[in-house]
Amino acid sequence: MNLYRTLPSVDTILQWPGFENHNRELLLRAIRKSLDKLRCQISQGCIDVIDPHRIRREIDAFYQYLLTPSLQTVVNATGVILHTNLGRAPIDESFFWESGRIAAGYCNLEYDLASGKRGDRHLHAAESLQELFGCEDALIVNNNAAAVFLILNTFAKGKEAIVSRGELVEIGGSFRIPEVMAASGAKLVEVGTTNKTRIGDYEAAIGEETALLMKVHKSNYTIEGFSAEATMEEISALARERGVIDYYDLGSAYLPELPWGLGQGEPSLPKILVKAPSLLSFSGDKLFGGVQAGIILGKKPLIDRLKKNQILRMFRVDKVTLALLERTILAYRKREYEKIPVLRLLFASVKQLEKRAATLKERLPIPAEILPSETYVGGGTLPNRKIPTVVLALEGDPEKLETAFRAQRIIGRIEKDRFVLDMRTVEEGDFGQIVEAAENVVRSEE
Repeated sequence: MNLYRTLPSVDTILQWPGFENHNRELLLRAIRKSLDKLRCQISQGCIDVIDPHRIRREIDAFYQYLLTPSLQTVVNATGVILHTNLGRAPIDESFFWESGRIAAGYCNLEYDLASGKRGDRHLHAAESLQELFGCEDALIVNNNAAAVFLILNTFAKGKEAIVSRGELVEIGGSFRIPEVMAASGAKLVEVGTTNKTRIGDYEAAIGEETALLMKVHKSNYTIEGFSAEATMEEISALARERGVIDYYDLGSAYLPELPWGLGQGEPSLPKILVKAPSLLSFSGDKLFGGVQAGIILGKKPLIDRLKKNQILRMFRVDKVTLALLERTILAYRKREYEKIPVLRLLFASVKQLEKRAATLKERLPIPAEILPSETYVGGGTLPNRKIPTVVLALEGDPEKLETAFRAQRIIGRIEKDRFVLDMRTVEEGDFGQIVEAAENVVRSEE
């Protein structure tokens, strides 16, 4: 039998009951996709009969795929709080709904309600940041890479920016400090060695073309052993003495003292600001626990110059980002740390995690064992610094379980040949989805 001849035509399928209300253009794509797949299977000898019911299922599945957004929610059961691949910092739902009301309608984004005249969008979150940190001024751009580029382009274009060799970092997505500096127009001057850079190295390199002394947080790695680096305080003092700008690319930043000894060697943002650097920048969606943004703090005359750079328009943020960021800032001002999910997850005690694991274990249809473990904060912050956690290790083939749960948007990890759900990033609101996924796994194996 020639199976090709038994395939229904496109026109025939279009007349099948149930398809009359479908979007015709999308339905045609789904039909052609399904028929192409069948022709390929016939040519490879994979099928020996044409099943109309199977064709309908495949068309329906692809049609629904075409109508489904590719960006979807997942349950982060990896234990990595700032998981870059999973969207980094989660945001409190109340912040989202409050900000949504602003984003859905008109707002005073660039309108001064007091004067009735044009306003400045940069003032909204900036004023809240000034109140929070006591800094002279602040500026928000769309991410910290933009902050780095804008600062270098504004103050060091065609001039020299001095950086330690040990801080010429590359972070996720091949973001490299030397390449960003070159693109900004700044001339990179490397000082010191990979493992040791002293303040004298900066001082010796300063010349007539020097515009900026830059310190870069190492972000996702550490230098151990025989090493030394100049402090930001030393760099700031030298910059003031020699009449140049000092800039700290902090990468990530936090306010309340961190648990688990994580703050050791990683000073909080208030402690850094006491030393009065000219400029510093950090990501809004890392330890700060907000939406993706580049936050620049510093001296008002310098921030004013950044605002006058025409490039800023390419980096400016929209009303949604500003609304979300401002609510995170206000939560800090009110010390409502429980409304900042990153802090809530990070500060959870081992006892809390054990209780959470026990509750979920009782509901799971798959046997599981509660075990102590360790995880990381993630997001290029606090490298090599482990924190305690508790996991549920599920019985069964770890590879198959990981694949089956991932197909249902539950992202766990394999540890010591066991598929585990890490309670550091799983909260009670996730239990229903996890249990449903486990029930589907059990049914698929029956």
